[in-house]
Amino acid sequence: MSKIKVLVVPSDRTGVSYYRSTIPHIKLEEYFPKDFHVDIDYEPQLNNDSYLKQYDLIHYHRTLGDYDNLPKLLDRCDELGIATVMDIDDHWSPGPDHPAWQIIKQNELDKKIHNNIKISRNIITTTPVFANEISKTNENVFVLPNAINPKEKQYQNNSEKSDRIRIGWLGGSSHIKDLEILKGLMSKLKSDGLLDKIQFVLCGFDLRGTMTMIDQKTGEQKQRPIKPKESVWYQYEKIFTDDYNILSEDYKKFLLSFENEEYDNVSNEPYRRVWTKPITSYASNYNLFDISLAPLKESTFNKVKSQLKVIEAGFHKKAIIAQDFGPYQIDVKNAYEKGGNINEEGNGLLIPTSKNHKFWYSHLKKLILNPKLITKLGENLYNTVNGKYDMKSVCKDRKELYSKLVSEKKVKEVDLVK
Repeated sequence: MSKIKVLVVPSDRTGVSYYRSTIPHIKLEEYFPKDFHVDIDYEPQLNNDSYLKQYDLIHYHRTLGDYDNLPKLLDRCDELGIATVMDIDDHWSPGPDHPAWQIIKQNELDKKIHNNIKISRNIITTTPVFANEISKTNENVFVLPNAINPKEKQYQNNSEKSDRIRIGWLGGSSHIKDLEILKGLMSKLKSDGLLDKIQFVLCGFDLRGTMTMIDQKTGEQKQRPIKPKESVWYQYEKIFTDDYNILSEDYKKFLLSFENEEYDNVSNEPYRRVWTKPITSYASNYNLFDISLAPLKESTFNKVKSQLKVIEAGFHKKAIIAQDFGPYQIDVKNAYEKGGNINEEGNGLLIPTSKNHKFWYSHLKKLILNPKLITKLGENLYNTVNGKYDMKSVCKDRKELYSKLVSEKKVKEVDLVK
């Protein structure tokens, strides 16, 4: 059989593209050069049949060209014998807690994406949980999880040494409702006299962006650079520092200057701000902490999210404390047993939402006072994700799926000729 020629059309040039479009397909060709040829094109000639006919399969994220034109384009691909695959990694309707909610509703993007799910010939998503949700609309759904390349520099486990136990969170700008679950945690640890044993690490701090100003009389919109205290990262930092009350006065003053530098004596402080890094190096932040936190507010949108935090923490051999909900129930085996016993075969600690008010504190305290358990949970989590979520393993599954879809398309072509 000749090489399968794949066209990949990413939706953007950021994290979604990196994990769902570009890197997985670059690696697909790298691992299976005799079987696949891959082109990645951000501006494909979708109205040119000669261009389209080069390919056996087209992979697109959410949409292929304009939303309104997708039905005709998919029909044309069918006529040309091209298999098509839609990839989706987030629920089409994020809910009012998401910062993009108003824009999504205003432009009806949720309806457009959901319609794309209805008409797409094949769909790939991140987890069985999300696949089950999608199958209510389209049964032709397959799971290819997010994966990482353990040989990539940012996934090398090269932890910084510290006398403190570092507790970290790494994420984007849409998680304020998740992080609000942790409010009060730092003041409780301070009351217990544990601040000198720990350091909270907030990764991804970013003050870029704009604020839209709307004239109430004319409706005119103007944009200006966002001020530091208007940023959601400032709100995150207030949670991780108990409104800056766990810090020395000098350090508080330094942080509130918002200089993109590191404090000279940061190793002796109970909090560390880590500025944003590119997608190609951000996961190296796991080397700055020992315990990864993954709080998650219960919602449909969050339920179907990827378990990437578990995967990344696992390959870095970090202990994880996560919400007992949605994506974190897929691979995390709770080490905490009823009655307070610890099962050392577990690979993390899960917090039921009904126990948010006490278990985030008590479970974290348990790890702080038992560093050997941190190491054990990290090793167990590594053994869970290794060989399952590494890029080569997932690329093997992608190879089998694409070969199947292209083969089925060719059989249909033969049947039509007959």
